[in-house]
Amino acid sequence: MKFLKVVFLLVFTSPFMSAQTKTDQQSLTWIRYYNIFPLTEKWALHSEFDNRSFVNPIHENLFVIRVQGRYRANKIMDLGGGFAYFNVNTQDPHADPDFSVPEYRSQQDITFINDIAKITFHNRFQLEERFIQKASKTELLNDFSFSFRFRYRLQSTFDLWKKEKQSLKGTISDEIMLNYGKDNRKNTFDQNRIYAALRYHFTPNLGLELGYLKSYQRRSSGIDFYDRDIIRFTVYHRIDRLK
Repeated sequence: MKFLKVVFLLVFTSPFMSAQTKTDQQSLTWIRYYNIFPLTEKWALHSEFDNRSFVNPIHENLFVIRVQGRYRANKIMDLGGGFAYFNVNTQDPHADPDFSVPEYRSQQDITFINDIAKITFHNRFQLEERFIQKASKTELLNDFSFSFRFRYRLQSTFDLWKKEKQSLKGTISDEIMLNYGKDNRKNTFDQNRIYAALRYHFTPNLGLELGYLKSYQRRSSGIDFYDRDIIRFTVYHRIDRLK
């Protein structure tokens, strides 16, 4: 048993023994618009526009455009697939490059939904294919890196208050992300995100959410990390044309 403990420590701590770990503390705001457009009783089109900025100093981090189709297979299973475009300005609020790095991403997920007592649990398993344009310190290069990323998220949602068509909901989630690819050998573990939020629905089709997200992310060096405190504001808008 002691031998196994020694092996575990050597395997998981050796990457950090050859160099000193550096962790950058950052604060950001994420402002997002999320739209749900039902096509049929089972099919819906989801679109998302997300702008992320550093707080101190104030500087653009990136923006995201994401579109996906979702299919509600049955009461406990939801399937999705789509594409996203990321435009990354900088990961350092003190650096202001003359160019932004694009990323093109496809994604597929399966989500299992369970109601226990008065809490709804979502177990989401998601796979992403990421194409990131390579860049030097001064310009974009005519080449792309490719990697897979696996994401698992456990999320709970529950009603705190409800009256007629209005409601106040709470959300708590934890998500872990893992990379796989020849360009990601040093950072198989990508990041962990813990999130807590409150969402107020004026109507069933319009809601505002304010939450706090804690992100701990390994950088491409495999040694250094980002420790990020994020305030996220989301507008949820459902266009219920089926009625």
